[in-house]
Amino acid sequence: MVNWELMQKVIEAPGVSGYEFMGIRDVVIEALEDYVDEIKVDKLGNVIAHKKGDSPKVMIAAHMDKIGLMVNHIDEKGYLHVVPVGGVDPRTLVAQRVRIFGEKGEIYGVVGHVPPHLTKPEERNKAADWDTIVIDIGADSKEEAEKMGVKVGTIMEFAPAFTRLNENRFATPYLDDRICLYAMIEAARALEGHQADIYFVASVQEEVGLRGARVASYAIDPEIGIAMDVTFAKQPGDKGKIVPELGKGPVMDVGPNINPKIRAFADEVAKKYEIPLQVEPSPRPTGTDANIMQINREGVATAVLSIPIKYMHSQVELADARDVDNTIKLAKHLLEELKPMDLTP
Repeated sequence: MVNWELMQKVIEAPGVSGYEFMGIRDVVIEALEDYVDEIKVDKLGNVIAHKKGDSPKVMIAAHMDKIGLMVNHIDEKGYLHVVPVGGVDPRTLVAQRVRIFGEKGEIYGVVGHVPPHLTKPEERNKAADWDTIVIDIGADSKEEAEKMGVKVGTIMEFAPAFTRLNENRFATPYLDDRICLYAMIEAARALEGHQADIYFVASVQEEVGLRGARVASYAIDPEIGIAMDVTFAKQPGDKGKIVPELGKGPVMDVGPNINPKIRAFADEVAKKYEIPLQVEPSPRPTGTDANIMQINREGVATAVLSIPIKYMHSQVELADARDVDNTIKLAKHLLEELKPMDLTP
């Protein structure tokens, strides 16, 4: 069963891309250090936890960075003007709360919005953009904002807002990719007998270019690389193009970024342990850490194991606990069952 307390702790720990050291890195180390043979942090900030075995050598990665915002200007009235770190859609920011990591500690701000009473009719249908978004921290001047510990370059992220909707469904910022990071941690902690030599990687800076996975895969040089990342679930406005559904189990891609033998092996393991497994067609590079792992050195046999979510990159990303639980089970059994095999497509 899902450990709600640990999952929420993993999701809410600070860690915008490039700033993973602000909180999430220590959470990962604390959660894994008693369950692996060795654990280290590389020069880019990846947490690499090694569970020793013989063969094959496997790297399983879930990125621990978040999208976020950075202050690029403070105006004379004390409003913070910001730019995105990663793929932030300014339309999702209107009337939301943010958590700001200033020099004097955490403070909160709100994304103010002009009420309809004060908006001209011709302006009401215009979407917010980076020129209109400002953060209000309660300051009345630039000097007051700076006294509160905010300056150009200060990092912020969506404020924590973990919400249980019913027994299985929950919504919160940053299921991408903290929900898969949590699942990877739980799989590592549950792992029993295994032949594979396993490296669990909490990778950094995925949201700004798959950077952590690039250096980690080069250092580890795995035969098999498995990326754990969220994917799109059926939701309003998807025009029927999205296949996976909430509550129907984890998802694995098929396509050129995916080694067909690893994918077929995952199907066998899922059937053996009666774990529902959905398929996602991916005719192009997946945009996950598997993309960069696949072309490491002389090539890596890659796969993507995903948890479906709704409303990605918003403050109300929504998932189903049953999918999380089944993803943990599949990752655990897949790693336990892996044996040396011919990986040539």
